[in-house]
Amino acid sequence: MNKKIVIVGAGPGGLTAGMILAHRGLDVTLVEKRSRVGGRNAELRLGDFSFDTGPTFLHQKFTLDEVFAEAGKKAEDYLDFQLLDPMTRLSWSDVALETTSDAVRMESNIEAAFPSHGEGYRRFMSDHARKLKTIYPCLLKPYHELKALVSPTLLKALPYVATTQTVMDVLDQYFSDDRLKLAFTFQAKYLGMSPWNCPALFSIISYIEYKYGIYHVRGGLCQISAAMSRVFQENGGTLRLDCPVREVQFSGRRAAAVLLESGERLACDDVIINADYAHAATHLLNGRSQAVESMERKKYSCSTFMLYLGLDTIYPDEPHHHVIFADDYGRNVADIQSQQRVSEDMSIYVRNSSINDPGVAPPGQSGLYILVPTINTRHGFDWRGQQTAYRDKVLERIENKTGMKDLRSHIIAERIITPADWRDDQDIFMGATFNLAHTLDQMLYLRPRNRMAGFDNLYLVGGGTHPGSGLPTIYESGRISSNLLCDSHRVPYQRVDYAPQFIA
Repeated sequence: MNKKIVIVGAGPGGLTAGMILAHRGLDVTLVEKRSRVGGRNAELRLGDFSFDTGPTFLHQKFTLDEVFAEAGKKAEDYLDFQLLDPMTRLSWSDVALETTSDAVRMESNIEAAFPSHGEGYRRFMSDHARKLKTIYPCLLKPYHELKALVSPTLLKALPYVATTQTVMDVLDQYFSDDRLKLAFTFQAKYLGMSPWNCPALFSIISYIEYKYGIYHVRGGLCQISAAMSRVFQENGGTLRLDCPVREVQFSGRRAAAVLLESGERLACDDVIINADYAHAATHLLNGRSQAVESMERKKYSCSTFMLYLGLDTIYPDEPHHHVIFADDYGRNVADIQSQQRVSEDMSIYVRNSSINDPGVAPPGQSGLYILVPTINTRHGFDWRGQQTAYRDKVLERIENKTGMKDLRSHIIAERIITPADWRDDQDIFMGATFNLAHTLDQMLYLRPRNRMAGFDNLYLVGGGTHPGSGLPTIYESGRISSNLLCDSHRVPYQRVDYAPQFIA
């Protein structure tokens, strides 16, 4: 098979597609503008400290195992996985909950923190086992053709999909304590959305976590992208780093070549784009690019304010994952959804992975990853002028709400990424870290399709296409687009499916 494929961007979706297609015998070149792979899943280094740039939770691990198998490999041969138990500490002003995938202990923990709510947890888990089994097959199929909307699989799932209910509406059926509801809705952060307007079908995310657990990868989740890069090259793929793209060139409806900023032209039979969708659609499609003003009319996720801290100490009693909810969480979320107000009373996520993975920092030291969901850049908030003051507010809140009372005195290395940095340095449209919002009018057929509308051989992977944001769904996007491409060239393949072992 001598078909030439060029993949633009070595994020998780591009790497997934690359290693699968190379294994299937296609001639694949992957071009990445930066000096390392991973995109938002890349390693971020501060001297001797190593951080994940973005994702820190690995759930639905069987999807990762599947795409490695589709590339002819086993993930365990490349990565050291650790199932976390407990998973996450969730803290409110007056109570905390340790989460676990052990159903008996989880119910006990809920009863201890929120008496009389264990029965609601049991019902939630039972009902969502059926819900996931119905919805999951819909996430594995492409929606580049309108007829996909009348497939038996989707029609069966319609009661869960075609509803005006939100994730919070779903949780109202199981819990009366608003704080506990948040323990089953905060996962909407993976989509960059509010649980009060996130479509009801996404209540399956918390079920997946609590049923199958979350994993840490030794060295950080960035090691997944590094491992995929190794597999891609072992399978015969060509990786070109420090290789920014100027544009995709077309012949009629077909992508004919990728033009690099250097002036080099890579002729090809197909192109896969793993750049941020809205950035690519407005900047990389030569005469076919969309107007920025048109793209701005779409709905976008929130952004994130990030702190990466190298410390000269270790906090062994602090959890691996810790979510500190705003005192008025509803107001905090409303501020974010306004896209204009930056909350003083913010929710904060802290990862203290050094307690389980000492290799990410020098001996006796540790790294903290801190994420604060906040507004995207739609309305031009002055992050340049405000980032230092906001950083101090975040650290003060962490010191007040955790056992790290002397945190600021132990900082010896630091990096800040604001929404403006996501936009300007990472080419993320509006700094919307989680891409297009996952509203009903931006899902399935109505989301940018895996085979891009209007083109015969231009494919999308990543959070801006189907199935959406979050590592497992991005891996799935890479597989879906790979399959569509192979179908177009009649390249045979056999899909690997481990899900039936878990989703019964």
